[in-house]
Amino acid sequence: MVVLTQLTSGTVPAAAGDRGDPRDEGATIFKGWGIDTCQAPSLTALRAWKDSDYRAIGVYYAGRARACPHQTYLSGGWLSSARGLGWKVLPIFVGSQSPCVRADNKRGFGIGDYPYDQGQDEGQEAANRASSLGIAPRSPLYLDMEAYDDGDDDCADVTLSFIRGWSATVRDLGYIPGFYSSAESGVRHMDRARRNGTSGLPDVMWFARWRTDPTTDGEPALGRSAWTPHRRIHQYKGNVTESHGGQKLTVDRNLVDAPVAIID
Repeated sequence: MVVLTQLTSGTVPAAAGDRGDPRDEGATIFKGWGIDTCQAPSLTALRAWKDSDYRAIGVYYAGRARACPHQTYLSGGWLSSARGLGWKVLPIFVGSQSPCVRADNKRGFGIGDYPYDQGQDEGQEAANRASSLGIAPRSPLYLDMEAYDDGDDDCADVTLSFIRGWSATVRDLGYIPGFYSSAESGVRHMDRARRNGTSGLPDVMWFARWRTDPTTDGEPALGRSAWTPHRRIHQYKGNVTESHGGQKLTVDRNLVDAPVAIID
């Protein structure tokens, strides 16, 4: 287990999407192809998938709104073994969801009446769980906020407050706060907040835009120089079944240029 120490908060730039190269913060960067899948695969599958071009994997390691809360294989040992096989890990935390979330199966996990405080509590949970698995500080933790109606001002304000509370706590505990959402909802909302000068936004953007060519540079929902360099992931196709080395998995496909976990 990693021992967490609360860091002294510095001044966060108003344009939080312009924090510079995460390698300056001690991050490890991966550029290349990645996957994410609801259930962390077996090590047998990971070993077989070395025949593919994929080298990064998103792992749903914690959070009350995970679609697969019971992870059969995921453990500190699994993470160490995945690292030994050459895989880079993208830790995903699926916590409370926006009050105006679009997916029916996420509506039972809504953000409550004190969104910033709740975000802080869940940020602490995200860091503690990461630490217990041997994911070291200077690693990214990606908050999964499924698509929501960012045009509903009241709902958007609640959601943004939660995200800022979560990000502040994750950052204070030495991790890099990342954010996953639909390009046409949560990611668009984050860039609008950035342009409005909102502080304390997540440091990495993982945007879902399917049925388009993979790119980390040309996303229209993000300002051209925002969340660069090495602060973007494009999930460009979902629910694809592939087989490599005789092992079949259903995955989402990603193009990664972003921080990955440092595994102790």
